[in-house]
Amino acid sequence: MERALLLEELPEIRSFRVWRLRYEDRFAKDTDLWVHFAIKVASVESFELGIIDTNRQRYELPQFAYKNTSVRNLALWYCQLNPSGSVNWSSLVSLSFGCLELTEGVIEKVLSGCPNLERLNLEGVGGIHHLEISSVKLRELIIEDYANENNDLELEILAPYIQTLKLFGYCSEIRIRQRNVASLVTAVLRVNFAFDDVEGNLDKECRYLKELLQSVAHVENLELGPWCIEFLSILELKGWHPPPSSRKFLKLNAALEQLDFPGVCSFLQSSSDLETLVIDWWYDYEERNLLSRYTNEDEQSRKFETCNFNCSFPHLKTIEIINFHGPLSENKSLLPLVKYFLKHATVLEKFVIDAIFGGSDVSPDYVKMTQQFLSFPRSSPHASVVFSYQ
Repeated sequence: MERALLLEELPEIRSFRVWRLRYEDRFAKDTDLWVHFAIKVASVESFELGIIDTNRQRYELPQFAYKNTSVRNLALWYCQLNPSGSVNWSSLVSLSFGCLELTEGVIEKVLSGCPNLERLNLEGVGGIHHLEISSVKLRELIIEDYANENNDLELEILAPYIQTLKLFGYCSEIRIRQRNVASLVTAVLRVNFAFDDVEGNLDKECRYLKELLQSVAHVENLELGPWCIEFLSILELKGWHPPPSSRKFLKLNAALEQLDFPGVCSFLQSSSDLETLVIDWWYDYEERNLLSRYTNEDEQSRKFETCNFNCSFPHLKTIEIINFHGPLSENKSLLPLVKYFLKHATVLEKFVIDAIFGGSDVSPDYVKMTQQFLSFPRSSPHASVVFSYQ
């Protein structure tokens, strides 16, 4: 059937996708035909090849596939890359690699052969310890579930021209320094750096998060995931103060608990230029017991009660709490959080709480919350509070 397809006259094809292909080595020539058809015969603009790894047998991309001037978007999963010569993907704008092992030599060849690349996505990729991106056109780097087989090695990123960096999932250690990402405008840190469970690793994670936050202190837009938010309070208990930042937009992905307040408020104190704050309540983190490894319950309460959370937000105009869910009795931190921001955001214009609830009728609990929100004092005479339901 594959050979017949190559002989038929077909209309212009711009996109070709072979996904979840269960692969064994005996299918290599057939898979070569699909690749040849896509990039040589049809000259598609978008090609996605997703292999299901069977018995640890991986499809090796044929050498002819490394020379192509038509493909703009390329995604390769569970493939083996081994270019014998130079790579020429001159039209490529977006490149995604998933679940494969790379080496510095291969990734260097690939990037040198993609002069117009704008977006690089590495998901479940391992084997590299140094990623240097020198192209001024490559503006977005996404890394998800980076795996390093050697815990003593780290992935160092040198990308002075990228503007967006996104880190997702469970990762081995990734090292970035501010001078290496000097052009960065947006950083998304929805990542969990859970090192092996041995003594001293909590201190290592704290030290690592400090370095990570210092390296992105210059960005305008920052997004933090639950792991980062929980460790902020641990760092605050240890006496760490976040460096001053120039961020104007901050998104926190967590259903905040009262124990999160010290770290979050300390972090906000370093964000004097902040204009927009978004809190996505939908994200939940399974483990919330890290603080107990540092202090007992009585000591936690004493330290949190003596913390000074008073700070002003001279530029904060918009606050949004999205995907709020659950009854007020299970979200006791919401009311003091709203009250705190209304008191200290002196130029606030809009405070939106977007709630999700089940059933056809509005929960009486939400009606009660709305009434309480509207009764809180506001330091900004222009602040409006909107409570919406989905």
